[in-house]
Amino acid sequence: MAKNSDKYTAEQIVVLEGLEPVRKRPAMYIGTTSLAGVQHCLNEIIDNCIDEALGGYAHHVYITIHKDNSATVRDDGRGIPVDKVAKYNVSALELVMTKLHAGGKFEGQAYKISGGLHGVGASVVNALSTYVKVEVHRDGKAWMQEYKRGKALAPVKTIGKANDTGTIVTFMPDTEIFKEGIELSFDAVKKQVRDRAYLIAKLAFHLVDERNGEEANFYFEGGIRSLVAALNRNKVPLHDPIYLTQTSGDMSIEVAIQYNDSFSETIESYVNVIPTPEGGTHLTGFRMALTRVINDYAKKIGAVKSDKDTVIGDDTREGLTAIVYLKMPSMILQFEGQTKGKLGNAEVQPFVQSAVNDGLDTYFEENPSDARRILEKVYLASKARLAAKAAKDAIIRKGALEGASLPGKLADCQEKDPSVSELFIVEGDSAGGSAKQGRDRKFQAILPLRGKILNTERARLDKMIEFEEIKALVIALGMGIGETINTEKLRYHRVVIMTDADVDGEHIMTLLLTFFYRHLPVIIEQGHLYIAQPPLYKITFGKNSHYAYSDDERDAIIKKEGAGFKAPPSIQRYKGLGEMNPEQLWETTMNPEKRVMRQVVIADAAAADQVFAMLMGDEVPPRKRFIQTHAKSATLDV
Repeated sequence: MAKNSDKYTAEQIVVLEGLEPVRKRPAMYIGTTSLAGVQHCLNEIIDNCIDEALGGYAHHVYITIHKDNSATVRDDGRGIPVDKVAKYNVSALELVMTKLHAGGKFEGQAYKISGGLHGVGASVVNALSTYVKVEVHRDGKAWMQEYKRGKALAPVKTIGKANDTGTIVTFMPDTEIFKEGIELSFDAVKKQVRDRAYLIAKLAFHLVDERNGEEANFYFEGGIRSLVAALNRNKVPLHDPIYLTQTSGDMSIEVAIQYNDSFSETIESYVNVIPTPEGGTHLTGFRMALTRVINDYAKKIGAVKSDKDTVIGDDTREGLTAIVYLKMPSMILQFEGQTKGKLGNAEVQPFVQSAVNDGLDTYFEENPSDARRILEKVYLASKARLAAKAAKDAIIRKGALEGASLPGKLADCQEKDPSVSELFIVEGDSAGGSAKQGRDRKFQAILPLRGKILNTERARLDKMIEFEEIKALVIALGMGIGETINTEKLRYHRVVIMTDADVDGEHIMTLLLTFFYRHLPVIIEQGHLYIAQPPLYKITFGKNSHYAYSDDERDAIIKKEGAGFKAPPSIQRYKGLGEMNPEQLWETTMNPEKRVMRQVVIADAAAADQVFAMLMGDEVPPRKRFIQTHAKSATLDV
């Protein structure tokens, strides 16, 4: 992208308001004061470097996590201006670091395109840090200023000569704000940086963790084409990545597309470097164009005979992996909601739709073999959709998925309010019997499953609903499946997987997790899915019994309680839920006052997609490599 302006001076710095509110209400500015908030602070500083890269001025970003959990971020951009801003009679650097909404992203033209929407990054990080030091290299000199909790300790001063340009920011997060701790996760940092490296081709990131000596470097010549290939790593791609790009005025769009042989869709969208997980006008324009081009090309080559054979959007998504990356002036960005999760600019949709329509149409003309593979994939999905609909309609007519008839094996609860109702999905009839007797009938329902359910990673809807155990589960949940899902009809807001602590139990849990992730992901996204944690051991000293949920807890109980007993304790290792009587199962695993449960969340959708595809798909070599790599570290005591 061409450079917007080589001038970056104090005149381009604009102040909108003061900094004082940040420490009083930090969550308003960074979302949370948990460890994720510390990660957010680091991202804000990194994104300032990326703003320089988007303008064509920076080519390297260096990130170091120090032993004391402070962090340093350095770039080779132009360096923050240090001359005085006449209106405020203070250095531009000090304004940027100590005043909210001060920077080159507003009326100033230092950045036409930037990752930050609000321009609060550096000042907010400064306010939430016990110590910050900024060193600027520009105009042949090195400048420096230090701060404490957002306030400058002294004016900006020169500290020597400089042969390079750039900005170096070191900050120590404030433990008074981040009470859960300030220890950054290097894995989390790597993921955030890797995602940004994919978006900005030819920008190099260098990471160092001085706490353990770990290092990582990211540089992707292919940009989003490399990202699409990485997302399809554990799948069988049908063609090489398709790359489309177009610029119009101040807007530019990049799209990468690659179909694979799976049934699931993986699509990520971004505006500048901001992820838009809820999509928006850029994603809508892409999807409309994709469906239109495929239908037009099919008619053009005579693959379809009439309009009745046209495909719909759902058909084009099966096996689709795509990245939609929009760049536009930050000043006119419009996001829906506080989280910047959905783009709202109306002018973007026709621009993206036209760009994808023209680019993909040209690609199909020039690469007819790839076009035919995509058509075959999409039309197979269309036929499967119609077959699944017919099968589902037939089952619905028989009253199997809708109506008053709940599965006979379901022991329902008395409560009709979903928000306080729980469904335990229990492995085996014996455990189901204990759970039914031990539960609180008022709000706890039990659905026993017989054996292992179908692996739904590569199963279509018509095949799934013919499988009795899955059909019973869908009916019990009450919200439907496929295109008929209605989340308001979910009958239980806490769905609990309860399986044995052995290999078969872990396998059944994995099969259930695959089903929910692939076919009812909304249950996970809304926080309704849990995994029960039955105890692994019952430890008895005389007449007193204790339950342990891990080996460490077992050892701690023996050490603490065994001091007054000469005889060794009796230790029972539970291998199955059926080994517990109803009272024990209630007391240890189902009683809300004492039980331990894990909530299932999707922290990284792309990583989850790859893991499920690798472990549950048809491709054996990736699964074999994974097992060989992790076999020694595997454990069932989770």
